[in-house]
Amino acid sequence: MARPVKQRYIGSLPQITQFKPRGVPVYELEILTLSCDEFEAIRLSDLAGDAQEEAAAKMNVSRQTFGRILEKAHRTMADALVNGKAINIGGGVAIPTKRHQVHCRHCRRAWQVPSGASKEFRCPRCRR
Repeated sequence: MARPVKQRYIGSLPQITQFKPRGVPVYELEILTLSCDEFEAIRLSDLAGDAQEEAAAKMNVSRQTFGRILEKAHRTMADALVNGKAINIGGGVAIPTKRHQVHCRHCRRAWQVPSGASKEFRCPRCRR
């Protein structure tokens, strides 16, 4: 029996939830789904430039899980771009959350975590 999926924290829901090739009606296209957690992984890693450990801490997942989420998101986007498919963004096990900054007592590193959940996170640098 598979393990239940852990809830993932995201900064915010996307404002635009669909992309499609120009000039082609959406009913003629195959539509792929990019989940909210995949969208957040792309935003943190590719747009914000966060390291995978830091981005994983922000999403409340392990670094390995973050890597798998990011790989799936890249594969979905590449399929849509190369093969002319539409992308819908939504769904998944993600919780939009406000964030606040915390500091590690050991190495003094600062990072952001969801409000009210700072005791559940370990430092992305020293892992304490």
